[in-house]
Amino acid sequence: MNLIFALLGVFILNTSGSSLVLDATEGREARIVWYGARLQSEDAAQLRQAGFASQSAYPAYGLKGTAATALSAIQADGNHTLDLRVVSVQESEWEHGRRIEILSRDAVYPFTVKNVFLSFTDEDIIETWAEISNLGKKPVELTRYDSGCLSIHVGEVWMSSLYGTWANEGRLCEEPLTRGWKVISNIDGTRNSHTSHAEVMFSLDGKPQENAGRVIGAALEWGGDYELRVQTDDTDYHKFLAGINPDNSEIKLTRDETFTTPRLAYSFSGEGLSGVSRNFHRWGRNYRLAHGDKERKVLLNSWEGVYFDINEPGMEQMMSDIASMGGELFVMDDGWFGDKYPRKNDSSSLGDWVVDKSKLPGGIPHLVQAAEERGIKFGIWIEPEMTNSVSELYEAHPDWIIKAASREPVYGRGGTQLVLDLSNPAVQDHVFGIVDRLMKENPGLDYIKWDSNMDINVHGSQYLKEQGRLDTEYWKGLAKVLDRIRAAYPDLTIQACASGGGRANWGVLPWFDEFWTSDNTDALQRIYMQWGTSYFFPAIAMASHISATPNHTVYRTTSIKFRCDVAMSGRLGMEIQPAGMTDKEKEICRQAISDYKKVRPIVQFGDIYRLVSPYDGKFASLMYATPAKDKAVLYWWKIANFYDEHFPAVRLCGLDPDRKYVVRELNRVDLRPMAIEGKVFTGRFLMENGLVMPASNDVEWSLKSDWSSRVLYLEAL
Repeated sequence: MNLIFALLGVFILNTSGSSLVLDATEGREARIVWYGARLQSEDAAQLRQAGFASQSAYPAYGLKGTAATALSAIQADGNHTLDLRVVSVQESEWEHGRRIEILSRDAVYPFTVKNVFLSFTDEDIIETWAEISNLGKKPVELTRYDSGCLSIHVGEVWMSSLYGTWANEGRLCEEPLTRGWKVISNIDGTRNSHTSHAEVMFSLDGKPQENAGRVIGAALEWGGDYELRVQTDDTDYHKFLAGINPDNSEIKLTRDETFTTPRLAYSFSGEGLSGVSRNFHRWGRNYRLAHGDKERKVLLNSWEGVYFDINEPGMEQMMSDIASMGGELFVMDDGWFGDKYPRKNDSSSLGDWVVDKSKLPGGIPHLVQAAEERGIKFGIWIEPEMTNSVSELYEAHPDWIIKAASREPVYGRGGTQLVLDLSNPAVQDHVFGIVDRLMKENPGLDYIKWDSNMDINVHGSQYLKEQGRLDTEYWKGLAKVLDRIRAAYPDLTIQACASGGGRANWGVLPWFDEFWTSDNTDALQRIYMQWGTSYFFPAIAMASHISATPNHTVYRTTSIKFRCDVAMSGRLGMEIQPAGMTDKEKEICRQAISDYKKVRPIVQFGDIYRLVSPYDGKFASLMYATPAKDKAVLYWWKIANFYDEHFPAVRLCGLDPDRKYVVRELNRVDLRPMAIEGKVFTGRFLMENGLVMPASNDVEWSLKSDWSSRVLYLEAL
């Protein structure tokens, strides 16, 4: 049947649960016939008869009227039109799936596009991208160059996307697709997930459901500016397109030059939003996230504990405290560097990555040794893509910053921060040298928190001749640096921080082990942010820390139990000065860390099931289960407190209905255990009927709080 399909110009790319059907008839436009649930061959052969019309796989501007386009170009003679026709198709196998390459050529001009489709069979992911080539003698200007286009048949289709701002990232928006355009874009330059995300989900069966219904997810694997568009017109299809934002980013292809777009990943699931999340999480851990198969350490970061007040005794005290609570890593944040300009606040010293000996007379080697003596590892904060105008680096190399010609520099954080131009190879060498020097001088260094606290606020390169390439060349330069770092130090753990959650995207995570989810560590608001972020990113990548109260961002006071239980649903860490904690608080954290280590493999490598959304009511709940369904951990958080409350039972997911599970509470603070403690239930009962959580924690009067929470561990007998 596949041979017959190929003779007809039809090609099928299957994963374990989905099918992509392509019509690549020679001499015609490449088209997508189907993307969705996996098809039997006989059904795939009759899609047209069933009423599913093929749609353009990569619509180019030119001869097709007013439809949305993924590609537009201006030829050397001024012609704005394209007429792409298939000339060949290549099929091949790779270790984890199949690859289809469709080569199309303009009917008149020496201009080609290769659309590539790559399947990840077990993860139900299909990637697509375009390789755009100018084979002519004269330059061609690309004015739009999306990674792909997918048409979704009309119905009651809803889109789920993420929005926010600094300290409020990853918030969930759900809306039906209606007539007109829906555009999600970003032009921040150095980071792209504060105000919006380059990932969306489409629920095909009405209002989104977490664990039921057909859903398509899409994620652009790009760290820079992007634009996602959905056109809903008078046809039977919503047209989704995604790629680099072309604003101020014109690409001129010279003779025989090829431009390759970022990859765009699709996933389909018939098990709701959480089903697509599970696919992206597995794919991310297996193929995209650095060290996606390695457990992450429990750490203490110094930032919220001491801010810039770094000193040797203080660092050693914090190391001793996190070691005593069962932690495995201490990270010294901002404020440790600067010679001529010591780093006392955020207005100086970036770029001068030498130890401030007045603060740390023993230097970094002493701290690495001090951590080892306490049985933990040591990590450090840097911001290598940036400088301050008050720095020795800027005094020596003012030509290294991003700045428009004939304009004064535009400053960021602290009134002096500037972005280094990573399109410049000299800057690339400098940034690599920062990490290389740190690692050579401190081979025991285990972890780097890599920050990026400024957008590209002005478009201009003092190095590039073609200013329109700044965005793409910046990211090519950063990729070269990160490739060198990973080649030299493959075991180093690196966190992507960008004023919090500004780099939560699959474009940067191949080089990073995790990202800092948000500078807002308030436990209540983190439930909402981590809920949305989990749509595409696994818990192993989401740094989630226990912090002090009142919280430094929203000034809210929550119990230490509540803060622990929220942080335990991601990559657990602490962001606090332990010296300010009570003995009781330390004991609760010690217990939480111990309990987290028991369930860490489930949380970091398990399958997520979001059960009750915080956006829907007075409580939220999610769980992780092992693929073998033998263990699970359930999180339940009360997020609003009113008198006369009544909570429904929480029905679990991801269990084996025919197995029995014993239930135990983790991190318990109640005076008496819950009635379900140690009891055994069938997976069928738990999934069909669920469990009812008490409305509040049963604690002594002085410890009662607005918010309560539970963490339950389930193990099959």
